[in-house]
Amino acid sequence: MADSLPGTLGPLLRAARDRLAAAGVGDPALDARLIVEHFSGTSRTQAIADPQQAVEANTMAAIGAALDRRILGEPVHRILGYRDFYGLRFELSPETLEPRPDTETLVEAVLPFVGATVERQGECRILDLGTGTGAIALALLSAVAGAVATGVDLSEEALATARRNAQKLGLADRFETLRSDWFVKVSGRYHVIASNPPYIPSQDIGNLQDEVRDFDPLLALDGGADGVGPYRIIAAEAARFLEVQGKVAVEIGHTQRNEVTAIFMTAGYSLAGAFHDLGGNDRVLVFERTKPDAVQKGLGNAGECG
Repeated sequence: MADSLPGTLGPLLRAARDRLAAAGVGDPALDARLIVEHFSGTSRTQAIADPQQAVEANTMAAIGAALDRRILGEPVHRILGYRDFYGLRFELSPETLEPRPDTETLVEAVLPFVGATVERQGECRILDLGTGTGAIALALLSAVAGAVATGVDLSEEALATARRNAQKLGLADRFETLRSDWFVKVSGRYHVIASNPPYIPSQDIGNLQDEVRDFDPLLALDGGADGVGPYRIIAAEAARFLEVQGKVAVEIGHTQRNEVTAIFMTAGYSLAGAFHDLGGNDRVLVFERTKPDAVQKGLGNAGECG
């Protein structure tokens, strides 16, 4: 494939775009630019200022192979190996979700509380359940210098990815990881418990977009028979690990607000905030305790996070 691509930067970008467009890839111009810039080490400015810049043969081969992968359905950020989130770059691995823009809603939802807690108490301890790349926790740490976080995941590969991201971002001294099935191995208390848990009903997994179904880890997608099993676990267990006046913040599917709210209210929480994503859909719910001494039964105490 590389042999049929132009050997100079400007024409190469156009040819890559046309190839993706002909294959029916959505947003072919953006994906072509990301692939060409990544593998050639060039920028948009260079393509405009020097479109006749030569591209080496081995780079052409890498670009051709990447275009092949994209045409076969692999998401562009999986090909690149990273995704930007909240202005930070996160390495991906097969056991992590891609951190997507809608999840930035969760960061924005709890950021004022994290900042206020640090200002008031000198620190803010964050527990990120199902941390994956570490995106939620590390975004918060990058924004608030006095915050510390523990990222929990069932996947050791995901935790290794999160640790690498923390190191690359210069945040490793305030971030630790813990391999645990939800709260099983968690100890201590936290001011914020945050999670983007699996919330797709098991029977709906097959109906997801190919790019999600075939490339995102199933452990991070499957929310059980009704899609809200993980919320039952969090609602039942979080109180033992939550500081007084602490917050629990969860990302939800856009149709799950009422059901998830009911689960947390039954467990002794009140809704402290509801936030919409970039498309105007319900995306994040923030809860606080209203019945600190309530003993909850029958809400479940086992599960997986990833």
